[in-house]
Amino acid sequence: MMYKNFGKRGLDILAAFFGLLLSSPLFFVVLILLLFANNGKPFFFQSRPGKNGKIFKIIKFKTMNDKKDANGELLSFEKRVTKVGTFLRKVSLDEIPQLFNVLIGDMSLIGPRPLLIEYLPLYSKTQKRRHEVKPGVTGWAQVNGRNAISWEKKFELDVWYVDHLSFVNDVKIILLTIKKVIISEGVNSQDNLNMEAFKGSNVN
Repeated sequence: MMYKNFGKRGLDILAAFFGLLLSSPLFFVVLILLLFANNGKPFFFQSRPGKNGKIFKIIKFKTMNDKKDANGELLSFEKRVTKVGTFLRKVSLDEIPQLFNVLIGDMSLIGPRPLLIEYLPLYSKTQKRRHEVKPGVTGWAQVNGRNAISWEKKFELDVWYVDHLSFVNDVKIILLTIKKVIISEGVNSQDNLNMEAFKGSNVN
């Protein structure tokens, strides 16, 4: 309980600060590449639900351009993701700017991933429990399959984390995340990096 209420926030601040400090050279290299790839727009901002469903603005590196069809509609994911963006997603470097979200308290280093607002009414009573803690840059579901598992399994793992939040488990998830990033495990194939949208389930 002490870690959940106090220690976890302290770990988040330290990890986010030193994470940004150590990754700053890489951060600026990616920033420059995306300035060219995305016509001067290196960052992606989107409203996401956080703890208790409170909405905040998540920040990520922008991996897709804004190209539209003749009707003014955005092209499909596959046609908009850039070469730089594909690489960033594969090695999870697009997540680095979320350390700013961690610093200001919208997110935690470890927790269920913040998903789309439109998913909120689709969750079952049990699945909604994923919002009892702050969303994370990485989480238990991410080190146990990431985009390669079903939504139901992902939410099951999210709720497991809520019930087993501890310093030991957070350290374990951090180490497993580093391993997953190094071997690029658990990400969909390069042609399908964007997971299919959640449409609800029959789970209670």
